[in-house]
Amino acid sequence: MTKPTKAPETGPDIAILGAGIGGLALAIGLIKRGLSVTIYEAADAFSTLGAGIGFGPNTLNAISLIDERFREQYNKVKTENERPEFEHSIFDALYAEDGFGEKRGWTSGFVGAPYFTRSSAHRKDLLEIMTSFIPSETVRFGKRAITIEEVEDKVKIVFEDGEVVFADAVVGCDGVKGITREAVLGAIAPEEVPLKYLGMYCYRGIIPMDKAKEILGKHAGDAKWFLVKGRGMVLYPISRGKEENFVFFVKDDEPWTQGDSAVPCTKDDMIKDFAEFDPRLQKLLDWSKPLRWPIWHHPDTSTYYNGRICLLGDVAHASSPHQAAGAGQGLEDAVVLAHLLSLVKDPSQLEHAFKVYDSIRRPRAQKVVATSLEAGIIYLWLHPEIGSDMEKIVEQANQRFHWIWQHDLSSDLEKAELEFSRLVVAQQKEDRFANNGGSRVS
Repeated sequence: MTKPTKAPETGPDIAILGAGIGGLALAIGLIKRGLSVTIYEAADAFSTLGAGIGFGPNTLNAISLIDERFREQYNKVKTENERPEFEHSIFDALYAEDGFGEKRGWTSGFVGAPYFTRSSAHRKDLLEIMTSFIPSETVRFGKRAITIEEVEDKVKIVFEDGEVVFADAVVGCDGVKGITREAVLGAIAPEEVPLKYLGMYCYRGIIPMDKAKEILGKHAGDAKWFLVKGRGMVLYPISRGKEENFVFFVKDDEPWTQGDSAVPCTKDDMIKDFAEFDPRLQKLLDWSKPLRWPIWHHPDTSTYYNGRICLLGDVAHASSPHQAAGAGQGLEDAVVLAHLLSLVKDPSQLEHAFKVYDSIRRPRAQKVVATSLEAGIIYLWLHPEIGSDMEKIVEQANQRFHWIWQHDLSSDLEKAELEFSRLVVAQQKEDRFANNGGSRVS
């Protein structure tokens, strides 16, 4: 694995809250560009919770722009679809009913694009890659922030253990329930702070590939979506083809009143939820813990920054997983923000950087949140116009990903740099005007 390297530190001192994918990506970008950064993580170690993370063309471009070594290492651990005919497929849409639709004459619903090659990596593998680029002293574990506030020209962070830290800026990468969301939105749009229940919960698990093939035969090894009204299941290979990750989705019309974490249930509850499924799919539940995971999102976020506190990743724009785009958006955030922060020569310019970041990233990321919800409604046969028409579902799916996958992130960086420079020049003119006692200078 690549040894971490650190350029000479310049520019503002940045505190990152959260050592997940987004926080680590931002840190890699900042370290490469020579900025001073410290990551504060509430847990005692990096979390490997979760399984496969899908990478579309936009995400692959993002990791190359963060650090070309990231892309090189990812290529060594990625998992692609097994069968050649599904090389360019994000998923194959099938009925979840007994027989997977073959009794109807349905054998495949290819969703993808010629320029798309499906790949994913296990979260554990990604963390190993990313942490190899970050000096160990950059990350401080067991640091749970309880308050964040601006004090004069610094941001003050108070931790649960009593320690107080000051930084030039704080970037919240602390997840869907992160405290930084309150710090940014609490006084501006308090109704947007709480996470919102999607009206859907899920069960998830990992099964060895050999067992998956025993159960599913030819349907194992490639990404699949199995659909029926109000229910669905996604299945895809991870761990370089040694395992399959699966997620069962259930539409829920009742408010979620059981807290914001997974809640225990029984195996009978799980089977009951999927009584209409082919018995082969039901058998996969043997490899799922009896836990119901509520799915949350942030459909409304009026701003990604307030003063010198900024949001990145799920704390800004948590989305449903139905477009496999959430991680990619966090990585795009990291690309744009790392580039902007590298342009900051004085802490007084930090808000300019955050303002430009917000103007570029928020419209796109929030559109991903909205369209991911829409995709989930379609895949569970709940769309009022599409319903259970599988041909229309596949047709619609084949149209919805291009704007995500083909986004020009390099163009975003060019726009960001130009707009940042414009704001800095405007600030310098204002400062000269003030220093001259109100006399205009050209």
